[in-house]
Amino acid sequence: MQLPPIATTTIGSFPRPGWLAITERSRANFRLEGPALEEAQDDATALSIVSQERIGLDLLSDGEQRRTGFINHILAAFEGIDLWQTAIKKTYRRREQEHVVPRVVGKVRRRAPAILDDLRFAKTQTTKPIKMAVPGPMTVIDSTLDETYHDEKAMAMDVATALNAELRDLQAAGCDVLQIDEPAMTRYHEKVFEYGARALDCCLEGIHVRTIVHLCYGYPGGAGQQHEYEYPELLQELMKTRIGGFGVEFARSNYDPAVLSICKGRVIMFGCVDPGNSPVPRVANVVERVRVALKYIEPTNLWLAPDCGLMTISRDLADAKAKLLVDVAREIRNTL
Repeated sequence: MQLPPIATTTIGSFPRPGWLAITERSRANFRLEGPALEEAQDDATALSIVSQERIGLDLLSDGEQRRTGFINHILAAFEGIDLWQTAIKKTYRRREQEHVVPRVVGKVRRRAPAILDDLRFAKTQTTKPIKMAVPGPMTVIDSTLDETYHDEKAMAMDVATALNAELRDLQAAGCDVLQIDEPAMTRYHEKVFEYGARALDCCLEGIHVRTIVHLCYGYPGGAGQQHEYEYPELLQELMKTRIGGFGVEFARSNYDPAVLSICKGRVIMFGCVDPGNSPVPRVANVVERVRVALKYIEPTNLWLAPDCGLMTISRDLADAKAKLLVDVAREIRNTL
């Protein structure tokens, strides 16, 4: 895979067209069923990829057009998780808030590939590199109600083993970059030290293509303080793993990019655009922030991205924010 310096990408999700789904925050409810839905998802995926190419992004996704959300689409391929008879979880992402979640009703195993066909279809639509994402073990634990293990470490390793099988299949099918989404890691640093870093390494057994762990804080608009847990100790611990790089939020958090000095030799997917329903920032403002990051990260290891997925906003706004990344990258490349 060849990417230019200051490559541009996104976290993965783009808005679903209105003819495909009704979207409520981070969940899509599809309008169709059966073969008609599959055809519509194919069309939406093709449209998303064509749009990303037109915008000029360097590393594409399938737009996650087949997913109702970023977790359950993967969990549907796992045994031991009941997506239909859900339950209320009272603590979610380290907040006291009731959330409807799947139940863990048995040992977690991968029953079948989850997004392998999604990747294969995406690759027929473009010659550009493709990135695919799965939720990480800690986030699966935080996003389900455990009625079986009563031991997060044991469950994390079973989830990691299931995810590893998925990642190996994606790698064999030609996926260029594998992304593991771990918003729970940003919330529970102590669990990263206890078992999360080890589970992440288990996900990566036998994986040799580029890998990224996305250390986000979730979609915009959530209740309460999102960025109260900062990155330094988290990045220091994860630098001990075999992960190839980190997706980190700097647009909404306003963190000092100096923290990236910890990450020498790894790719940084640099969140420099708010993915929420806010105006598109000025190119000059984002260029300035990226130039600060370049004091700590080599241009070939710095990828520009939004902080999080773009699925919660309008298609026009999502495209405009993705286009901004391309404009910023072009300006910086011209002065390297």
